[in-house]
Amino acid sequence: MKILTVLTYYRPHTSGLTIYAERLARAFARRGHQITVMTAQYDQSLPREEMMDGVRVIRVPVAVRVSKGVIAPTFGLVATKLVWEHDVIQLHLPQFDAPGVAFRARLFGKPAVLTYHCDLRLPPGLFNRFVNLVVKFQNNMAGILADHIVTYTQDYADHSSYLSRYRNKLTPILPPVELPPPAPGSVEAFAAAHRTRERRPVIGMVTRFAAEKGVEVLLEALPSVLEKYPKAQVLFAGQYQNVLGEQAYADRLMPRIKKFEEMGCWKFLGNLSQQQLAAFYPNMDVLVVPSLNSTESFGLVQVEAMMNNVPCVASALPGVRRPVQMHAMGKVAPIGDSSALAGALLAIFAEKEKYRCDTATLVQRYDPDSVAQEYEKLFEKLM
Repeated sequence: MKILTVLTYYRPHTSGLTIYAERLARAFARRGHQITVMTAQYDQSLPREEMMDGVRVIRVPVAVRVSKGVIAPTFGLVATKLVWEHDVIQLHLPQFDAPGVAFRARLFGKPAVLTYHCDLRLPPGLFNRFVNLVVKFQNNMAGILADHIVTYTQDYADHSSYLSRYRNKLTPILPPVELPPPAPGSVEAFAAAHRTRERRPVIGMVTRFAAEKGVEVLLEALPSVLEKYPKAQVLFAGQYQNVLGEQAYADRLMPRIKKFEEMGCWKFLGNLSQQQLAAFYPNMDVLVVPSLNSTESFGLVQVEAMMNNVPCVASALPGVRRPVQMHAMGKVAPIGDSSALAGALLAIFAEKEKYRCDTATLVQRYDPDSVAQEYEKLFEKLM
């Protein structure tokens, strides 16, 4: 099968969406499909075309950046050729160019499947409000033109104003999650470098520093935790400096975080590779996902933590709450409620051994090959 995957950003860009797309594309390639990824050349130093792990990646030059998106004048021209050459089209939303690609798929009689990752909400401002409206319009046009839509969970779909319009062509498929085994000695080396044997319990947060991620909820919960566990520490893995569109948010929170840094109970680790994360998770006592709105639809990092028998505290957002609920590996806290988050953390620390799961079954359930099989069944049905 010749599969064309279309999205705005692909590797080496890092986000939950790009990681999902990369894992799925690699799985398709391993399973013998001819897979092409069409994306934007958001960084001019990246090659226009290359092979990455058996996946052909074609990058279209970008003329202008608009907020978190891009405008690539030749995107439509390249899409016309590639849609014609492939058997099935998979589009990742949110994406400005999706309706144009879906229209070409319909024109050429090729099935188009949308994978809807989350809602898009840009920072406040008149211009960003206009961009939000444009993207919503584009997403709705893509939804109308597409043959089918995939979402992570039915829970998220039931509460999404976008997905609820397309119930008749909607299929939930759990996302692909994988983590390499830690390198020999890396878990111990991480523990020594970050004093995780001395400063416990360890609260992990794996995300970029952005307003919708609810960093301030953890900040406000931390004093209650420190009152009972004075040696507790937060290890924050992910981009925390120069995050696009988040400077005002960082400026507001950083003075408070610096006080915790000086106390030795907060540490930024920066972006970690998958191999580094494999050493990071076994050093944690709990992972927190205190996200605040529907720009988060699942939280892949929860499953990564659970694969290491690390429980999670997730906010009660539709979709985000499902990993904890499905696998009984943690607690769900009301959205934005720092007191409830602190209470959930303290409850987990008091009976941490209660939170164990069958990691082998969990790994199999989210294995990218298993997810690719579900997509294959859908593609074959549509074709």
